[in-house]
Amino acid sequence: MDTVFQLSYSPCPNDTYIFYALATGLVDLSPYKFNIRLADVEVLNGWARNGTMDICKVSAHAAAHIMDDYVLLRAGGALGRGVGPLLLGRSELEIEALDGKKVAIPGRHTTANLLFRLMCRNAGIEVETVELVFDQIMPAVKNGSVDAGVVIHEGRFTFGDYGLFKLADLGSWWEGYCGLPIPLGSIAIKRSLGPEVAAKINNGIRESIEIAHSDPSIPWDYIKKNAQEMDDNVIRQHIKTFVTDYSVDVGSEGEEAVSRLLGEAALMDGVKLPELPVFIKS
Repeated sequence: MDTVFQLSYSPCPNDTYIFYALATGLVDLSPYKFNIRLADVEVLNGWARNGTMDICKVSAHAAAHIMDDYVLLRAGGALGRGVGPLLLGRSELEIEALDGKKVAIPGRHTTANLLFRLMCRNAGIEVETVELVFDQIMPAVKNGSVDAGVVIHEGRFTFGDYGLFKLADLGSWWEGYCGLPIPLGSIAIKRSLGPEVAAKINNGIRESIEIAHSDPSIPWDYIKKNAQEMDDNVIRQHIKTFVTDYSVDVGSEGEEAVSRLLGEAALMDGVKLPELPVFIKS
């Protein structure tokens, strides 16, 4: 008899590229099947915090709040160098000029917000944050309803179309701050499912990535459908940027980066991390 797991990830091209072969049965993990739901990253973070999902893509920041109940898989995440969120404005200005201003963020528990808070702390400024769905941020900056915005996903490639200016690359800031790649998101699985199930799911995700790597046209229709209005070239840039070698296996440097970010998140949010493994065993 099949066991059905609740699996969720975002409709962004990097996630649909990674999960296509698993979602469509090209990777057979019998007796395990999946009920799949796609949602915005902050919705995913909320589902994980509520324990709604068995397996869930989460922001690395949000992971600090769920480690009692979840462990991170080694495959399927978004982590790398030169891949971080951007802080955008309508004109070129120094970060200190945002003191007391309104800045849009793509969710309170996103890694983007954590990085922005860390940068503001180090710059000695305070801002008023406004939570918006990620695709509403650039229009809000452009129309002046906020003074600046932290953008994720394809915003890295398309902000020029809105006439906006890059005020800071938060990934580059993080790399300068601690010398490590920036962990954006990971795949969390409930600890209660046990290590054997976790290892099998992890291997299935890795195989799914390898199938997509072998022929990127295989998942293309699925990626395109979920990316909606995104330009084909932007989709390809998105995948190239956010699906890295760390997505196949986080590796020792990736583990160090995630642990460092979890520690920063715990300090900023006033939470205590449990003394439990962060990742499943390799």
